[in-house]
Amino acid sequence: MATWTDEDLDRVGRAEELQLASRRGDGTLRPSVTMWVVRAGDDLYVRSAYGPDNPWYRRAKASGAGHVRAGGVERDILFADAGADVHPDIDAVYHAKYGRYGPAIVGSVVGDKAVPVTIRLLPRA
Repeated sequence: MATWTDEDLDRVGRAEELQLASRRGDGTLRPSVTMWVVRAGDDLYVRSAYGPDNPWYRRAKASGAGHVRAGGVERDILFADAGADVHPDIDAVYHAKYGRYGPAIVGSVVGDKAVPVTIRLLPRA
């Protein structure tokens, strides 16, 4: 399995937003959606602010693969589940990175309701 380089983790982790596109069944990319991204340890994560019925989230889970662009980095990726023990760290990074937007906004991507809609972004080989 491929891993993120330290430089890619730093660049994507510092980026304010990420462009994420999931793959269709025929392998082509869907249009990108703009979202927040956080780095926790040596991994990158995104969360669905509007729960499991958000269209981008459903498509990402169904396809399992996509493409991201952020901080000058472009990579084909796989969508994976996050480990159970990493969620407090993810919450802390969301608060630190995006807290200036206020608790109502950041609250949409932290806490217990965000756990099941967390996606770990894995670079594709």
